[in-house]
Amino acid sequence: MTAPSHRAARAMAHLGEVDAALAVLALWCRHRDGAGPTRTDGDVITYGPAFDRLGLPEQVGLVAHHVLHVAMRHSARQAGLAERLGETFDTSLYGLAADGIINQTLILAGHAIPRPAVVLTDLLTEAGMPEPSAVAALERWDADRLAMALHRDPTRAERLRKWGRTQGFSIDLGAGEPQDDGKGQSTSDWRNHVLRAFDVGRKAGTGLGRLGAILADIAPDTVPWEVHLRGLLARALTERQRVSWRRPSGAWVARMAEAERNCSPLPVFEPGRQRMDHRPRIVIGLDTSSSIDAQTLRLFAAEAESIARRTSAEAHLLAFDEAVFAEVRLDPAGWHGLRDVPIRTGGGTDFRDLFKKAAKIQPSILVIMTDLDAPLPANPRFPVLWAVPNPVADPPYGRVIRMDDYP
Repeated sequence: MTAPSHRAARAMAHLGEVDAALAVLALWCRHRDGAGPTRTDGDVITYGPAFDRLGLPEQVGLVAHHVLHVAMRHSARQAGLAERLGETFDTSLYGLAADGIINQTLILAGHAIPRPAVVLTDLLTEAGMPEPSAVAALERWDADRLAMALHRDPTRAERLRKWGRTQGFSIDLGAGEPQDDGKGQSTSDWRNHVLRAFDVGRKAGTGLGRLGAILADIAPDTVPWEVHLRGLLARALTERQRVSWRRPSGAWVARMAEAERNCSPLPVFEPGRQRMDHRPRIVIGLDTSSSIDAQTLRLFAAEAESIARRTSAEAHLLAFDEAVFAEVRLDPAGWHGLRDVPIRTGGGTDFRDLFKKAAKIQPSILVIMTDLDAPLPANPRFPVLWAVPNPVADPPYGRVIRMDDYP
C-alpha cells in the first residue's frame, strides 16, 4: 500500500466517503504525480497536470476509472491479447473496450466522469452489437471478449477508432506483461483484493459495492482456446517409451547380478524400454471455407506456428476447402505463418481429401480448425482434435476444442 499522490489526495479522501469498495482498491494501487496525461501502467497510476483543472466530482471519477484499470488487470490482459493477435492487435480497440466497460460501471455506481467519454452501451450500438440495457451489457462483456469482437472487421474497427476520437477517447493504458505472476502484485493477489473490496462495498451499500455481482470484467470466465489446445497436444505428442526385447530392464540386470553372486536360480528375462525412433508428427488441417473469418484464420495459423516451434514435432499444414489446395511442411526455424501459404477463401467444405492426405503422412494426431459444416468421413486410425470457432454438436469421434464464441 502507498500514500496517494499530492494531486489526487483530496479526490482520494472524498472517494473514501462515497465508495468504500473503490477506496479499498485504491489503497493497493501506487499513485504518482507526473507530466503528460493521467494514465495507468500496471498497478501504477500517474496523475498529469490536467488533473488539477477538473472539479472534485470529476477528479473522483477519474481516480476511480484508473483504480478499476488496475484492479481488473487491464495492462496485463492487454499484453496477453496482444501476444495472441500478434501484429494485428490494436491498442486503441482494447482501450475503447476497457474504457467503455469502466465508464459504464462508474455511471451506474453514481460517479461523475469527465465528459465526453466512451460508454459501453454507446460503443456496442456503434459497433452494431447493441444490448437491451447497461446492466445486460456489463453482465455479458469483459474487455478481452469485447476487444476481440472489435478486431474482427477491419472496416468496423476503423469506424470505431474515428468514433472514439469524437467521444474524447485517448489511450490511457500502458502495456503490461502477459504473465504478471511474481512481478509485484499478481493477478491472484488482485483477485483477493477485489473480493475483499466488494465485501466492504456491499456492507456499506453504496457505490461500486452494489454492482459487483454483475460485472463480467471482474473475473472473466473464459480461458483462451489456445491454452486448452496446447494441453491436449502436449499429451498427444509426448514421447512415450516402448518395450524392447533387444535390451534388458535395469531391474532384471540387477537381479541377474545378485543371482550369479549367490549362485541362486536365474530370474526370467524382462524386456527394457527404449525411446521412439521417430519424431512425432502433427497434421494441421486449416479450413478456409467462407464460414471461417480472417481473424480466426490468423489466430489458428499463429498457434500452429507456436506448436511447431514448441513441441519439436514434425508438423504439416494442409489448407483445404472442398479439397486440399496447399501442403506445407512447417519448419520451426523459418516458417512465417499464413504469409508462406497460398490461401484461397470462399468455397465449401469437404473433409475426404484432407483425411486421405493426412493418412499418407501417418500423423500422431490430426488437428482440424473448422466449423464442422460438412459430412464426416469414417473414423481414421489416428487421433483427431477438432478446433471449432462456434458451438456445434459433438462429432461422432475426436476431441473438440470450442474457441471463445465472439460475435
